[in-house]
Amino acid sequence: MIRNDLRNIAIIAHVDHGKTTLVDEMLKQGGVFRENQEVADRVMDNNDLERERGITILAKNTAAYYKDVKINIIDTPGHADFGGEVERVLKMVDGVLLLVDAFEGPMPQTRFVLQKALDLGHRVIVVVNKIDRPDARTDEIADEVLELLLDLDASEEQLDSPVVYCSGRTGTASLSPYQTGQDLQPLFETILEYIPAPEGDEAAPLQMLVSSLDYNEYVGRICIGRVDRGMIQVGQEVAITDYYQKDKTTRGKIATMFQFDGLRRVPVEQAKVGDIISISGLEDITIGHTLTDVSCPEPLPFVRISEPTVEMTFSVNDSPFAGKEGKFVTSRHLRDRLYKELLKDVSLRVEDTDTTEAFKVSGRGEMHLSILIETMRREGYEFQVSTPRVLLKEIGGKLHEPMEHLVVDVPEESVGAVMEEMGRRKGELIHMAPQGNRMRVEFSIPSRGLFGYRSDFMTATRGEGIMTSVFDGYQPYKGDIPRRTTGSLIAFESGEAVIYGLYNAQERGSLFIGAGTQVYEGMIVGQSPKAGDMAVNVCKKKHLTNTRSSGSDDALRLTPPRRMSLEDSLEFIGDDELVEVTPKNIRLRKRILDNAQRMKTIMKK
Repeated sequence: MIRNDLRNIAIIAHVDHGKTTLVDEMLKQGGVFRENQEVADRVMDNNDLERERGITILAKNTAAYYKDVKINIIDTPGHADFGGEVERVLKMVDGVLLLVDAFEGPMPQTRFVLQKALDLGHRVIVVVNKIDRPDARTDEIADEVLELLLDLDASEEQLDSPVVYCSGRTGTASLSPYQTGQDLQPLFETILEYIPAPEGDEAAPLQMLVSSLDYNEYVGRICIGRVDRGMIQVGQEVAITDYYQKDKTTRGKIATMFQFDGLRRVPVEQAKVGDIISISGLEDITIGHTLTDVSCPEPLPFVRISEPTVEMTFSVNDSPFAGKEGKFVTSRHLRDRLYKELLKDVSLRVEDTDTTEAFKVSGRGEMHLSILIETMRREGYEFQVSTPRVLLKEIGGKLHEPMEHLVVDVPEESVGAVMEEMGRRKGELIHMAPQGNRMRVEFSIPSRGLFGYRSDFMTATRGEGIMTSVFDGYQPYKGDIPRRTTGSLIAFESGEAVIYGLYNAQERGSLFIGAGTQVYEGMIVGQSPKAGDMAVNVCKKKHLTNTRSSGSDDALRLTPPRRMSLEDSLEFIGDDELVEVTPKNIRLRKRILDNAQRMKTIMKK
């Protein structure tokens, strides 16, 4: 059976190349919204964090219509740290739209997600987006994508991929690089013509691979997947099987079933080959499981998700302010929340440690873990986290570490500063090419060499640089890399920071706090330009005398403090420091809070 009334596609691209904006226009022109309906920009990014950061974190399902054909669309993340999301949802589709920026061209994440799609044998439609940019290189981009396809050993059919030129912002598409087009009709026509319709045996026993999970407080776990074979209906009893653990087969009953229609989930009684559906009622199911007919439990193979490369320790908050701001503060709360996240995120790993107060959490990168921290913080959790560490491996008796393929796009005058810093961080130059009045430089660098670099990079390029990286396998350990050349300013005593104390402290370095901030002994209140740490008394008040000059207190001028975001804090802290995370505040602190005890520990070393 061939479903000519259906197409399943995923949109893959590097971060910020315009996937979600293009999906907005496809939905508008695909009959999802009314003519007069007001629609927010990036309507698929419905998570607060996604809208704030301007990135897609979770893969999302939607559907548009064109000429009586339903087009299921999966909008995927573009950041390398969320590659696990992309890897698993590609099993639900028959083809991909490879979106490439008309100026930037193929970037590291473009290569990563395209390789996954080619490995699965998917058809590829190349979409050159943002052709209305004044600096667009439409003539060269198609050739660069062809070179990338050749480099990734694409099949002849994949090398013959059609190219569509789009402007996602204006909702236009054309088959010519020199015409802007009137609407997205050329793109829709190319999808119907080039992406194969789903096919399978409708009369055969059921097979449906679970590729994604959702959770709802009312119905519990919701599994999302595509029907590969047979039919499925509400009330049906199914077998839940695992390709890698075939002896562990359980049974369940389908409670409710939904199909995606625009931004809604529409309840349906049954689904057949090719349909992408969400199902509730199956509690013991996870990503990678296959729903099959009870009489024929044949599981489908599931793509092995790439291993994590970075780990952090999440532990119960034990600072003097512990329990004052959070709703969930105990180790039981923390453990339950971390293990609950494993149900949705296949790229994450959580391990218990020797103590019940701390847990090792491993992920794809700093951003992957910082998004988890920020999400938990907004849910009311209070805890503390350590500095990120790379996961080392022993291969052939030698220590190996994860490497990154780093691409930086910088003004010409900033190249020297970037090259110098890359050398200090064990980065090796791979390629350099001019792009207008800017330079694109590629490096191979240890993952740990990028820790704490982003803020330095933005300073070196005066805020104009763009840096992106993607995991590039393991290589022999490159030697020691200095993590930080500056020290910390540490609160000498507990209390409230006052103007007089801060005025004296700011002469020692840059401050992270302002007047009126509650501090405790051992809390980090600023950055010292020198390598060593320094204790400062930000609570110190001016001694009163019997003589007073008019306006003497008004003369104290404080430099505005540097407010540290969660990412800034994770980049800044050293091995002997922690980030205290609460729903209201992010604080930096020393592991050992007592100043005298900390000095004794340093002297012993």
